[in-house]
Amino acid sequence: MTKRLGKGLDAFFTNIEDTSEEAIEQIAIEECRPNPYQPRKTFEADAIEELKESILEYGIIQPLIARKSIKGYEIVVGERRLRAAKEAGLTEVPVIVQELTDERMMELALLENLQREDLNPIEEATAYSTLMRELNITQEELSRRLGKSRSHIANMVRLLSLPTNVIAYMNNGELTMGHGRALLGIKENANVEPLVKRILAEKLNVRQVEKIIQEMHEKPLKRKKSEQKKDIFLQEKESALQNRLGTGVSIQRGKRKGKIQIEFYTNDDLERIIDLLESK
Repeated sequence: MTKRLGKGLDAFFTNIEDTSEEAIEQIAIEECRPNPYQPRKTFEADAIEELKESILEYGIIQPLIARKSIKGYEIVVGERRLRAAKEAGLTEVPVIVQELTDERMMELALLENLQREDLNPIEEATAYSTLMRELNITQEELSRRLGKSRSHIANMVRLLSLPTNVIAYMNNGELTMGHGRALLGIKENANVEPLVKRILAEKLNVRQVEKIIQEMHEKPLKRKKSEQKKDIFLQEKESALQNRLGTGVSIQRGKRKGKIQIEFYTNDDLERIIDLLESK
């Protein structure tokens, strides 16, 4: 009996758990090719080495999933096992062959990595963007298919609008998703690069970056002596809303009433904010 793939993947592959040994084919490694829709672009050498040692001792416990192509087989699930098997010197791997469309290939490759939490934020964001573009679907439809909230998908895709160098820093782990979301709130693009350099040099955490950006956006005002600064209560509420919504927020109090201004950049961004406001 093979190891379960997880509830999400089981929904796509029928009878995987009860697959008989006869249904598992031994396929030559040289005939196997990576999934062209694999969202994961980097594979940690240490993880591959660890898996290689396990394969050498116990073999490949869970078969790979693949589809037949013109030139051999395309791996749908199990590329890391394939790489480790090559490192271990194996010439064949156990494979369950399924008939799958390109659409299913893309969905499954993303779903497998999301379940195993194998993707960095940029890989995840790129995968969402690619799926929506290639399948011509909306964020709402993608949310339904993958079981992810629309606001989460919108938040991730927004990261791709960051400057190229910031995306590169996030890809290699020097900046976190929290840093990226904070940087999205900068109004002037010219201010991004200097702040990124400061983050890296001073190893600033996300809260420190959010505070710097908030101060950056505060316009110097000529105040009358009688004019009081915004009270600490409003400042705290502004900061709390900015952290929750991931965008600029301004709270102003008048004599009889006040107002809250929330910044958004695109229709998807507006929908993301509304989702966050409606969520408990």
